[in-house]
Amino acid sequence: MLSRFGAALCGAGMIFAFSFTAHAQTGIASVYAYKGEKTANGEHASPSGLTAAHRSLPFGTRVRVTNERNGRSVVVRINDRGPYVSGRIIDLTPAAAHALGFSGLAPVNVERLSG
Repeated sequence: MLSRFGAALCGAGMIFAFSFTAHAQTGIASVYAYKGEKTANGEHASPSGLTAAHRSLPFGTRVRVTNERNGRSVVVRINDRGPYVSGRIIDLTPAAAHALGFSGLAPVNVERLSG
């Protein structure tokens, strides 16, 4: 499997490393919610849904996101674009972040399941 590696400088001089392969990506997840607003694929956003924003995966792709701190995982569907903050690889709804046991930022592994 081919891999690309990189690093991103994030506030307070902290450097987060991330890697990306055809099926898995490791980096920082964040929480976002735009209740009632439209997502990039035209759906209405739902903070209680198990959906996420990713920069490049096709809409409808299902991914397993695993919190590297506690091992908890959740399957979410990509329905939006982002995150637009350097060093972050996926934005999760509050419900998905809650399932993973975090409420701000967390180191995660994103594994593409379908789509």
